[in-house]
Amino acid sequence: MTKYKKKSLICPIESTLNVIGKKWAILIIRDLLNGKKRFGELARSLFEISPRTLSARLVELEKYGIIERKVFPEVPLHVEYSLTQKGHELRLILEQMRKWGDKLNK
Repeated sequence: MTKYKKKSLICPIESTLNVIGKKWAILIIRDLLNGKKRFGELARSLFEISPRTLSARLVELEKYGIIERKVFPEVPLHVEYSLTQKGHELRLILEQMRKWGDKLNK
């Protein structure tokens, strides 16, 4: 296929990887499966991620409707990130990835 694929010809697995396959994206989703998190909480959990990369991944995941960003008009500004329904639908995929990873580590 050329780089000018028609949307209907893209493999569903490729479509999924385009959304969650970038470095850190799946780990951000993993952390948000446990509930709402602020930027700093995510940054501490993913201690090797740069703030710039974390911000970029959050924007991308929000663009795809995987997460939502809620801004509280407080001083200092308070922003929370959480999964949307579409994001929660990824739980089964992550659980299967964890089970498969457990087998690798045995």
